[in-house]
Formats: sequence, C-alpha cells, structure tokens
Amino acid sequence: QVQLVESGGGLVQAGGSLRLSCAASGRTSSTYGMGWFRQAPGKEREFVARISWSGGSTYYADSVKGRFTISRDNAKNTVYLQMNSLKPEDTAVYYCAATTSTIVVITTSNYYYWGQGTQVTVSS
Repeated sequence: QVQLVESGGGLVQAGGSLRLSCAASGRTSSTYGMGWFRQAPGKEREFVARISWSGGSTYYADSVKGRFTISRDNAKNTVYLQMNSLKPEDTAVYYCAATTSTIVVITTSNYYYWGQGTQVTVSS
C-alpha cells in the first residue's frame, strides 16, 4: 500500500507560480512512477505530468509543457509539481498518483494509488 498526501495549493493571480508537493508513505514508494492529474468542475480528470521512478524520464500534457516541471526526491519520498505562468484555465483540483507501470501512461486507470487532491485557483 502507498499513501499519498498533496499540499501547496492555493489562490494565485494569472502569471504567478505555485509548487505542489506529494508526500508518499508505505512500502517501496520510490519504485513507483508518479503522475499529476487535475480535475476542473464539470470536467473529467486529466493527465498533467508523469515522472519515472528514477526521475530520469518525464512527460507532460501539451497544455502545460514549458510551464510546469515535475520532479522527485526519493530520499524524501516526495514528488513536486512546479507550476509557472499560471493561467485561469489551470484552475482545478490537482491529484498525485502512483503507478507500477515502467512505461509512460497517462490514463487514470493505470494509476493505482491516489491522494486526496489540493485546490489550485488562478484568478484573471
């Protein structure tokens, strides 16, 4: 079992930045690939970014490429999402999730453990 807890959300003006954190606990948490997803009101949960267990491979949704950066510190069992140049359309609840897949996966069904989410609101 892996437990995930997100933090770092909040209210920010357009053009601003936030850094989300996802603290993992449980057995062998460092061997999981990790992803960030988001869900806006009335919309389906969508993929944002993914990082391999080693941190050597990352993948981003086109909508955030060049603005968001995913990273991880396995010594701290923590994954981060640095979000820059935020836009109102980035407003959503952000979730981190863990997968045992060693290839890039972007669908929610491939992630087996989920956090409770953290709200990000970007004002115009």
